[in-house]
Amino acid sequence: MSASLSNQQRSSYLENGYIKPLRVMSERSAARLRAEIEAIEAKYPNGKLPAPLNQYFRYDGQLVMPFLVDVARKPVILDAVESLIGPNIMVWSIELFIKEAGSQAKVTWHQDLTYWGMGGTDLQVTAWIALTDVSELAGCMRFVPGSQKLDIVSHHDTFSEDNLLSRGQEIEVDVDENDAVLDDLRPGEMSLHHGKIFHASGPNNSDDRRIGLVIRYVSPEIERTGSGRDYAMLVRGIDQEMNWVNVAAPVVLFGQDELRMYGDVMRDKEKILAQDSEQPLSSFDMR
Repeated sequence: MSASLSNQQRSSYLENGYIKPLRVMSERSAARLRAEIEAIEAKYPNGKLPAPLNQYFRYDGQLVMPFLVDVARKPVILDAVESLIGPNIMVWSIELFIKEAGSQAKVTWHQDLTYWGMGGTDLQVTAWIALTDVSELAGCMRFVPGSQKLDIVSHHDTFSEDNLLSRGQEIEVDVDENDAVLDDLRPGEMSLHHGKIFHASGPNNSDDRRIGLVIRYVSPEIERTGSGRDYAMLVRGIDQEMNWVNVAAPVVLFGQDELRMYGDVMRDKEKILAQDSEQPLSSFDMR
């Protein structure tokens, strides 16, 4: 049974830059994924892997954790994504955004596409899947509807310690919080948002962790603007354009081949994500 977006849903996305909530798994399935993540945290304390565990969670986890790719290949998700970017779909990155209970970590107002080396293309979409209750109290995202229609605006880097973004980037235009809408989600629900929409999130003032599984989908047809090599994983359709280095899904959790590939990819991606930055990205630690 197709889970494609209706014409009304697609029109809403094109107008507002986001759509939510879409149920893509049961709350029980979301709880199982949370348990799997927390089992990995227990098994791989820092020092057990070439880089801190949080780096693998926050950058390209699809290269070393097979269960993340299993989620990204779910037909219920891909059907919705296909409605927005077409039948040929690649995963550019999978990330876990985790805010601990009581954490003051935040995400400042920004546009995702600023440093991705893809220009302002519409042929990408982010799927944000809640694995726990993601309420306003827990620090859910906030969107400014319609802001995806603007060009990419100027950003400045803060490198703030409590900012979850790689450069602590923040847009250099004023945002009226009264214009923002909440991306509050229940476990197993998903939102989809455009890479140019203004969005942010606040601290987690709840008494539970806030866990989001975030999948960045792109079309092979994107004409990349960044220099150097970039990588993506085909999950539906075909890639006739070869604008990306195609990578295979991992076979073993943190296997040696997988970790070697991860290191190679990160060294190339850092050049893209750190372009024009005044300092290196401290999150990329492959020693």
